[in-house]
Parts: sequence; C-alpha cells; structure tokens
Amino acid sequence: MATTRRELLTKALAAAGAMAVPSAASRANEEANDGHPHDHDHDHQTVPSDPALRVKALETLLLAKGLVDQAALDSLVNLYETKIGPRNGARVVARAWVDDDYRARLLKDGTAAIKELGYGGVEADRVVVVANSPRVHNLVVCTLCSCYPWPVLGLPPVWYKSAAYRSRVVIDPRSVLQEFGVEVSPEVEVRVWDSTAEIRYLVLPERPAETRHLSEEELAHLVTRDSMIGTGRIAFRPEGVRE
Repeated sequence: MATTRRELLTKALAAAGAMAVPSAASRANEEANDGHPHDHDHDHQTVPSDPALRVKALETLLLAKGLVDQAALDSLVNLYETKIGPRNGARVVARAWVDDDYRARLLKDGTAAIKELGYGGVEADRVVVVANSPRVHNLVVCTLCSCYPWPVLGLPPVWYKSAAYRSRVVIDPRSVLQEFGVEVSPEVEVRVWDSTAEIRYLVLPERPAETRHLSEEELAHLVTRDSMIGTGRIAFRPEGVRE
C-alpha cells in the first residue's frame, strides 16, 4: 500500500521529536548518576517550536526521499533572506523621498518604477503605490486571501492573513490602526485599499520633516514593513534626543 504524505510527515515528526527529546529512561539514569535532578543552569538542547520542528522534519524527509535538491533549497532560502523582503520596499520609499521625479513615476506607474530598481516578477505584476499625506492615511488589506507584493515586502505577516484583520479593517479601520499604535486624527481621511490577484498595493509613507539631512541609504533604514502596509508610521528621533 502506498504511503500517504500525511503518514510520511507523521513519521518524520516522530523521528525528529525522538532525536530532540531525551527518553524518560535516559533522564532517570542521568538523575540517578549524581543523585539529583538536572535543574542547574548549563545549557541543554531544547525542543524547537512546533512550526520549526515541522519544517525541519519535512525538509529532512523531502531531502531523504530525493524530492528536493539541497542546493536548490538553499538558493530559495537565500532568495527570501537576502533578496526579497521589506528592505527592497524601503529602498523604493527612500528613493521616492529624495527624488521627486522618481516619486512622480512611482505614483503614476508603480510596477514600472519599482522595476527601475530591479524588483519585480511574481506577485508584483501590477503594483499600485498610494501616498500618505497630512490629509490622507492609506491602509492595505486583502479581504479574499493574502495577496501581497512579495518582491518589495517579502512574505505577508501572520496577522495580515488573519480573518480578524481582513474583516475588521474594512469595517472599522481606525480602531484597527489604534491597536497597531497608530492614532489618526478625525480630520484625516483613512483610505482602505483591497489587494487582489491582479492588483497589489504599497503605501508610500510620509517622510519625517526631521530627516532632511539623512542620505537615501540612511532613510531606507527607517522604513518598516508595517509603514508600507499602513499599519505603522516612520519613527525617528534626532540623535541626542531621549524619551
């Protein structure tokens, strides 16, 4: 009888768990050797979190079965760790802050302007960029699933995919923003943009007035993923200022 994928994963999880967790007998023998439980401070191997354990078990199983190539897997991991993610979006934002012509192109055709910096491809076939201003605050959601501009923001955070965020943000966006620590004045309009499989949105946050002396690279370090979704603002404290 053919083994199902669930059975293979279950066996791999059991094996990984057995390697990570000492047996009751081994713990008893260890305690018996010195006459007391091992509750002192030196390091022991700890059991990985459940998601991490599942990922490691699945990876080990797929490699053992020859279903994936280690080099290809490492290349994919490196892609998301170093080439895809919020750092790309931060570069787009920083360029728009220092280059008015680029900002105009970005707001007119986000996809083309983003490609100017070398970002594009899957999940970014059509990106619309919306700019925050003193009168408008933009907020992005995907009510159907979790459509998201991966090349400039990386993988979507868990809360972005949650049913609570997807349903509440279109009904009462101000309350959701408050939960993220973003207070929006009553006179400021909140616009909610619903991403789809065809169109994804990126927020161009406001540049803090105190950052006029910073370089483009320094500005990019200030930009966060949440500020490009609309659930955060750019935080900047001039050097020497203490709370």
